[in-house]
Amino acid sequence: MPGPLGRAHARVPRYPGPRARGGGLAGSRRDRNHPPAPRRAPYPVPVAEPVVRIPDAKVALSTASVYPESTATAFEIAARLGYDGVEVMVWTDPVSQDVEALRRLSDYHQVPILAVHAPCLLITQRVWSTDPWVKLRRAQAAAERLGASTVVVHPPFRWQRQYAKDFVTGIWRMADETDVRFAVENMYPWRYKDREMLAYAPEWDVTKDDYRHFTVDLSHTATARTDALAMIDRMGDRLGHVHLADGKGSAKDEHLVPGRGTQPCAELLERLALTGFDGHVVIEVNTRRAMSAAEREADLAEALAFTRLHLASAATRPSRVPRP
Repeated sequence: MPGPLGRAHARVPRYPGPRARGGGLAGSRRDRNHPPAPRRAPYPVPVAEPVVRIPDAKVALSTASVYPESTATAFEIAARLGYDGVEVMVWTDPVSQDVEALRRLSDYHQVPILAVHAPCLLITQRVWSTDPWVKLRRAQAAAERLGASTVVVHPPFRWQRQYAKDFVTGIWRMADETDVRFAVENMYPWRYKDREMLAYAPEWDVTKDDYRHFTVDLSHTATARTDALAMIDRMGDRLGHVHLADGKGSAKDEHLVPGRGTQPCAELLERLALTGFDGHVVIEVNTRRAMSAAEREADLAEALAFTRLHLASAATRPSRVPRP
């Protein structure tokens, strides 16, 4: 019986569909077993690539960056500004020395502890112990309990003669006993007017000795008046940790906000992005001159924005498929 459109509609022939290779309709069993070969484009086709390359490195806030405020304040600011974690500077603040207190702060603010800076400053000579090896053992234990991947350590002071004598082999021995990285930090000569004192041993330039992992500090390269990019080239794939700050070459260890000095902070970050750096980048700046809590927080927000901006490298130009 004719359809609703009349007899003409009923007489419209059904389109048989495309013919498959070798006969039969496309979509038949034979065609499914022998699909047609894909057609090649007559011209090169661009291959899509990411616009930027961002490494796996996390950006952390050093608790030293809020001094003279407390360790607890550093966790609060890191959480509010969106840092990926903190590096705990173990010093005279009792909270910084207390693993359980640090764990509670980390849990409360949901900010992981990524690194522990061993108490090896002049002002921390009696923190945890007067024995430098005990300090490092306690720093390692703290890092393991807190889930931190790195312990930052300075080379010995020259007057710590036995410690300095055993330092390189001792650091290797400790590194062999744990998954925690012991990242030895570059330092600088002490200067007063036209005089210079070599205060660290074996060397303030840690690339002159054999360590498994290094920390590079750009405020220290400024104070030492050394080439930061050449130093990280010497460190190579043993560079495991970065203290990001700036400086102008003063005899004082300035720790300026990145971008306010003469150090190649942006270039270093871009190089880390290109090489797929998987360590931590820690903002370690001096905010003691901040006139208010708001000004301090603004400096730390600026440092974080600078780091995230430059820790993304431009991808290479899209490659092209060669002509067949």
